[in-house]
Amino acid sequence: MDLASLVGLVGAFGIVIFAMMLGGSIGMFVDVPSVLIVIVGSVFAVMMKFELGQFLGAMKVAGKAFSFKMAKPDTLVGEIVELAGLARKGGLLSLEGKEVSEAFLSKGIQLLVDGHDPDVVRTLLSKEMKLASTRHDMAIGVFKSMGDVAPAMGMIGTLIGLVAMLANMSDPKAIGPAMAIALLTTLYGAMIANMIALPIADKLNLRKEEEDLLKAMIIDALLAIQSGQNPRVIESMLLAYIQEGKRVTSGD
Repeated sequence: MDLASLVGLVGAFGIVIFAMMLGGSIGMFVDVPSVLIVIVGSVFAVMMKFELGQFLGAMKVAGKAFSFKMAKPDTLVGEIVELAGLARKGGLLSLEGKEVSEAFLSKGIQLLVDGHDPDVVRTLLSKEMKLASTRHDMAIGVFKSMGDVAPAMGMIGTLIGLVAMLANMSDPKAIGPAMAIALLTTLYGAMIANMIALPIADKLNLRKEEEDLLKAMIIDALLAIQSGQNPRVIESMLLAYIQEGKRVTSGD
């Protein structure tokens, strides 16, 4: 569980709701027509920009903003150094069936065991990394679109409310509900964009960059193992992918 995402989401909504309660009854900030215009309207508008499968897939990927399991780079470096030692002593075939914590690394090891050329190994793994990154970009695009559309739908709701208000100026009782739609749709649009959609898009982009970096490290490691480099040299090369404060060498 990503505590930063969870605390950020709960905290953002919590402080806004608390401010609403200080200003009066929370019920005055709830308006069904405004919800329909902004939330439902935004969902359908964004859906128009993508295929249905892409849109639904983005909703599933959104979970990575809150729960994301990926091998820790320092732990992975230790595993790779161990694999490099085994390969140097017993050859690449000694790696067959070796259990590792990262599926991408496991696929790469199988390519080495099968005896593929370095160019083939790099091409296949790079292709898989690129395709995964493209899928992530699609999900990020969906939420960025939601961040763009929600405020626009809020403005549409505001215009609807103003039209309704101006059309019923002779009826004082109709002015209040019309003004509620006019103002609350703008509020809802801003909240959805800045408290949900755009933060999720940014967090997914961060996850994508972390995953791409890890996979790039794995590709370099596999090619180094295949070329028979010294495990210590491989370790030094891989530690460059990790921030200095988080580096743990096998000798520590």
